[in-house]
Order: sequence, then structure tokens, then C-alpha cells
Amino acid sequence: MHKDDGSSEEEVGSESVPLALRRVLGLVVSGQATNRAEIARRSGLARSTVGQQVDHLVGTGILEEVESRRSVRGRPPRVLTISPQAGTVIVVDVDTAESQIALADLTRRIIARETVDVRIDEGPQVVLDAVTERLHGLLEKHGRAPDRVREVVVGLPGPVDFEQGCAVQPTGMPGWDGFPVAEYLRERFQAPIVVDNDVNLMALGEAAQAGLETPLLCVKISSGIGAGLITTPDDVYRGADGAAGDIGHIRAVSGSNVLCACGNVGCVGALASHRAVLRGLGIPESTADDPLHGTRELAGRIAAGDPTALHAVRQAATEIGEVVAMLVHMFNPRTVVLAGPLSELRDDLVSAVRAAVYQRALPLATRKLTITATQLKGASGLHGGIALAAQDAFSPAGIARLLREGR
Repeated sequence: MHKDDGSSEEEVGSESVPLALRRVLGLVVSGQATNRAEIARRSGLARSTVGQQVDHLVGTGILEEVESRRSVRGRPPRVLTISPQAGTVIVVDVDTAESQIALADLTRRIIARETVDVRIDEGPQVVLDAVTERLHGLLEKHGRAPDRVREVVVGLPGPVDFEQGCAVQPTGMPGWDGFPVAEYLRERFQAPIVVDNDVNLMALGEAAQAGLETPLLCVKISSGIGAGLITTPDDVYRGADGAAGDIGHIRAVSGSNVLCACGNVGCVGALASHRAVLRGLGIPESTADDPLHGTRELAGRIAAGDPTALHAVRQAATEIGEVVAMLVHMFNPRTVVLAGPLSELRDDLVSAVRAAVYQRALPLATRKLTITATQLKGASGLHGGIALAAQDAFSPAGIARLLREGR
């Protein structure tokens, strides 16, 4: 068998990463190999090359080699894992009434998670300053060095220019259009910043953390309606301009003339979003004392079997199901995940969406289709952001940064 001596390299900007190192690290990160012998067997690299690369990765603090916890006779074997101290990733999931934040290490373990009570309509600087202050406090509290933050991932509830790191013409987000979110946060964390649509991150979280099959379509039903599409476990479909998944502005099949915030009439988001259901039932979305008043009130009515509330949710679900049926025909997903406040109300929403999809879509598109509520409740966006940050950290450019910064 040919043995690669690891001398070849891949250029990453002004950096170069030995291919042997990438191969060794990739096997450990993916879980395909946990010790030096397995790495040599799976990679085809010489044992001496594997030893050199492992020693380098351990020396720079990216990997650690520890005794296995498995019960064996004699000396316990040593296993390789990503070091929990290799760095920290930060995720910010911005929503209408509040933002969720989390710290995680490169093993994808959540270290800390909190909610920041700040409304999105207070503007980007107020929201981002509030989450920045809280995040710096969490870093200090948990002993995570600010200079070892490897990436910050931000989810925004609207169309996002992924390359520029900003929202693009979002509805219900005054002041956010074109605001340089990535640049603003880069100055405060001195780390790479990724800004994405929140439903894209939710879809990634459901695929990565909940282990749901791809292609996966995640539909968030909240103040608006959006969708995220995962084509393979690591790939998000964002479209040419970040507008992919903005399905709340598709015209509803019922043809209603309800005015939408976008200026058009009959958008499904104006008829079937969580906000629209609350409005139809006369429930205030929030109060001075409780920004989530509407969510709690509707949940209480559904739990009590209020027929008017049940009818409103089922009617909204039927409208959403018609749109989902169109998406099922277009993308042929293996899994559809429904997320947002309405998805957590008993089984009424999921059942009604299923009924609409199976009635409208052809058998070929639905014969292996699973339609389910979110497995991660309100944490799917955080898990998706962590997955995206970890992918980037172990990309060629990310590995180059890890090696450059070392311990």
C-alpha cells in the first residue's frame, strides 16, 4: 500500500495546511478514528507521519489524548478527541421579542445559554450591544478567553446577504436593512462573524443535533413564516441573494385580500403566522409586563380546548400546508420540520399540515416523507449555529487559523 508522507500542502490564502494534518484531524473530528493506529489504517499515512501530525495537533491544543473510559484489561488505551479548550464559538439567535445566546466549545458542547430580553424593533445597535455585553459576561463567568473565540454566528429573522453579513429589506425590523451586523460584531469580538437567516440555522440544528434525514425543510411559523432547506447534512440552500425560504410572502391559496407588512395582499404570512392567529383571536402579542403574552395566552386556550382557538390554528395550518405541499413537489425533501410557537401547541398544527400535504402532493413525493414538529423546541437555531461554526473551524481556512493562533 502506498504511504503518504504528508509533505504535500493545500494553500489557504497566505497559509498552508499539510494535507496529512487535514486528513488526521478530519478523521478525529468526524469520529471515524479515535487513536493513532486507526488513523494510520484509515488514512493510508505512515505511522510516523500520523505520529508527527498528532503530536503537532496536541501541542497546539487542538486535540487532546486521554485514557479511554472503557473497561479493559491491562493499561487503558489512549484516545484522541477535540480539546474542549481549543476554542469557543458564540451563537446569537435574534427573534422578535428576545434573543437567545450561547457559548459552546469545538466539541459542540453548550457551555452556557441565556435569553436577552430586547425587542428587535429597538434597532440593531441596541440589540447587538445588549447581547455583546451579556456574552462578554458569560465568557468571563465561564473562564473562556475572549481571544480564543473562534467564530460568532448570528441568526436574523429575515432575508440575509450571507456574504456581506447583513439583513436585506426585512419586514418588521426597522433599522436593520443593510446594517453591517458582521462588521459591528467583528470589532467587539475580534473573530470571524457569520450572519445567516434564523430558519437556515434551525434547519441545520434539526439535521445535525436531532439527526433528522436530509433533504430537510424546516418551516418556522412565528411573527412571519420562513423556511430553511438543508440539501445534505452540511449544506444550506440560501439562493442567489439570500431570499430563499422567504415563503411567508407567497400568495395564500384561499386568495384572501388581507394586507401584508410587505405591501402586498393575501400573503400566507399575513393569514397564517402566529401573529396573524393572535390578531384574529383578539389576543395582544405582548404587554408591558410580558413580551410573550400572546404565546402564553394562546397556549392556555388550546390546552383548555377553546373551540375558537382550535379552529384558528387548524385554519392557519391548512393555509401553511398548501404552501408546504408546493415546496414538497419542488424540493422532494425527506423530512419537513415545523417550528415556532404554533408547532408546540398539541398536535393540531402538525396534523392539519400533514393532512393538507398528503391531500395535495403526489404519492411519489410523499411516500417516504416525514412531517414532524421540531425536536429541539427553541434551541434548534442555537444548535444550528454551533454546527455551522464547528464546520467553519475545521475547514481548511479554519484549521489554518487554529494552527496560527495555537495555544
